[in-house]
Amino acid sequence: MARSAYLRAACVLLQSCPVKVLPRSASVTDSGKERAFVAILLLPHTGSSRSYDPSEEIIGLVEAAGAQVVGHLSQSRAVPSPAFAFGKGKVHEIATEAKALNAEFVVVDCELSPSQIRNLEKVLEMRVVDRTELILDIFASRAQTHQAMLQVELAQTEYLKTRLVRMWTHLERTEGAIGTRGPGETQLETDRRLVGKKITILKKRLKEIECRRRREAIARDDPHTISLVGYTNAGKSSLLRRLTGSEVYVADQLFATLDTRVRRWKLADGRAVILADTVGFVRDLPHHLVASFHATLEETLQADLLLHVCDASSPNLAIQLEAVEEVLSTLDVAHIPLLLVLNKADRLNDEERLMLTAQYPEGALVSVIEGDGLVELEQVIADTLDAWSLDLQVAVPAAAGRVLADIRRLAAIREEEWRGETWHARLTLEPRHWQVIEPALIAQGGQGQSA
Repeated sequence: MARSAYLRAACVLLQSCPVKVLPRSASVTDSGKERAFVAILLLPHTGSSRSYDPSEEIIGLVEAAGAQVVGHLSQSRAVPSPAFAFGKGKVHEIATEAKALNAEFVVVDCELSPSQIRNLEKVLEMRVVDRTELILDIFASRAQTHQAMLQVELAQTEYLKTRLVRMWTHLERTEGAIGTRGPGETQLETDRRLVGKKITILKKRLKEIECRRRREAIARDDPHTISLVGYTNAGKSSLLRRLTGSEVYVADQLFATLDTRVRRWKLADGRAVILADTVGFVRDLPHHLVASFHATLEETLQADLLLHVCDASSPNLAIQLEAVEEVLSTLDVAHIPLLLVLNKADRLNDEERLMLTAQYPEGALVSVIEGDGLVELEQVIADTLDAWSLDLQVAVPAAAGRVLADIRRLAAIREEEWRGETWHARLTLEPRHWQVIEPALIAQGGQGQSA
């Protein structure tokens, strides 16, 4: 489990090395896992459904981080308390329960301010980890590629930047003469400059990766790209594996996938498409984490179709759908068609299936494990891609050989003929490829318009 934010900030500042897997505490259980007590703050937007279990996800996150949950308490509030997030009485109740269960730290299921963490740690007399730090810790432990490590490091550094205020209070002068400045404040300013410089460097590196990924996605030979998006552990990787027959890592755990995996999938009508699996989302996903993973999400931005895969058997389905839609709204994907895939139908009875179909008539009910509904899903995908494609009429001069070669490589040509030195054709092409071809075509004196 992650150490306190202040200690980790000191490591980032003093060592100036990439943040990888965060060190675990020396005090662990016999099974090798730390003992965590979970405190849940229920706010009006958290969810009011009777079937909603507020502890399910946060417990899953703690277990994904490698700790053992020994107990949990929750409190409903209209707004968080400025001092503790919880009420004073509930804080003392948490302290009593956590100590009685021999917990080593407390996880709070919301983002806390630095002052709230300090106040809670003082009363609870143990480490406090908020939801954001917990998610960052999971991402740090799962990052495998250089890009993922850079993205996690950027998110952690931006998170810690706001938590530097009291790291050096032990150096401050108590007298504070006019015209002088205490060493604590001077050190704080130095740290802020170091962190700011580190963030700038990381953003520059990730921007280079993002630009390269964008070029690769646009220039890819395959005419269709489909991106899998959805809540974490909804079955995106399982669907990728089932459809493409490729060996990809699949596990029943939160955030099993951080890096984008791209595989080729041949549809029944013979055309080949690219299927891209991306990082999963959760409720209240830290905004700076979404920003730092923009390079990974580049496959989503360049997709011709989005498959929103969700866990149809989850009692928190509505909340999970809303969480994914919230993240997608921060990306420029509103123009891309989206299909809802209701996975894990094998866990539903007949009545639940009927209710779900009536509630989400646009969704495709499937079971990746049993294979139910996958043939129908493939047909819907093919029909959607056909409807999304552009039907164009183009006129290409003979001298524009490069443009003509790109069109033949990327488009489905319906009709074609040569009229003198100009090639005329009616074709079907994906919007993202037309965005690249059209400027080159016009520059060569050619024409293109809707058929």
